[in-house]
Amino acid sequence: MGMEKRVPLENYIEYPEAEMRERVSRFTQNLLRRRTVRDYSERPVERAVIEQAIIAAGSAPSGANHQPWHFVVLSDPAKRKALREAAEAEEAAFYNGKAPQEWLDALAPLGTDASKPFLEHAPVLIAVFAQKRGGEEIGQDKKNYYIHESVGIACGFLLAALHEAGLVTLTHTPNPMRFLNEVCERPVEEKPYMLIVGGYPAEDATVPEHALVKKSLNEITTWL
Repeated sequence: MGMEKRVPLENYIEYPEAEMRERVSRFTQNLLRRRTVRDYSERPVERAVIEQAIIAAGSAPSGANHQPWHFVVLSDPAKRKALREAAEAEEAAFYNGKAPQEWLDALAPLGTDASKPFLEHAPVLIAVFAQKRGGEEIGQDKKNYYIHESVGIACGFLLAALHEAGLVTLTHTPNPMRFLNEVCERPVEEKPYMLIVGGYPAEDATVPEHALVKKSLNEITTWL
C-alpha cells in the first residue's frame, strides 16, 4: 500500500436479492421514461432542487478525484439572450453548410434546426465546464486526468437527478462553444462541455417518435 490515508466504508447498504431486483427495476423503469424535450413551460423550478441535482453530479467518480468540472446556472435574462444568440449563430452555420450531409440526414428524424428558444424559456439552464487543471481542493493547480470521461459521468448524474426530481431535460452542444466562456464569465483555460436544459414540459410538448426507438438488451450486451 502507498502512503494514502484510508478510512472505513461507512455508507454502504446491502439489500436482499429480491429488494435489489425491485430497486434496480424501479430505477430502470423511471429512467426509461426520460425524454429529451424542447418545449418548456416557463414555470420556475425551486433553486434547492437544482442545487441538490448539482450536488449529485459533483459526487461522480473522477480521475484522481480531482473533480474537473464547474457548473454555471444561468438565470440572468440578458445572459440567456446573449447565449441564445451566440448558440443560434453557430447552429445556423452548422445547418447551412458546416455539417456533412450524413450528419444532417441522421438528425432529420428528430426535427432539429438552428432555432433554440429553450435557451431563454426553460427555467433551468446549466453550462458545464471541463477543467484541464485543478485538484481535489479549490485553488490547487494540478494536472487533471480523464477529464472527458469524468465530466461526462457527472453530466449523466445531473440528468438522472433532474429526471428523478420530475423535470424534463435536454442536452445541447453547439460547436464551437467557446462563446460560453465569455457569457458565463469562466476562464479561457476551462473548456465548455455541455449545456443542460431542464424544467417542466409545456402543455403541448411533443417528442420525435424516432427518439422512442431504443436498442434492446441483447443488442447492446455481450456476456463472455
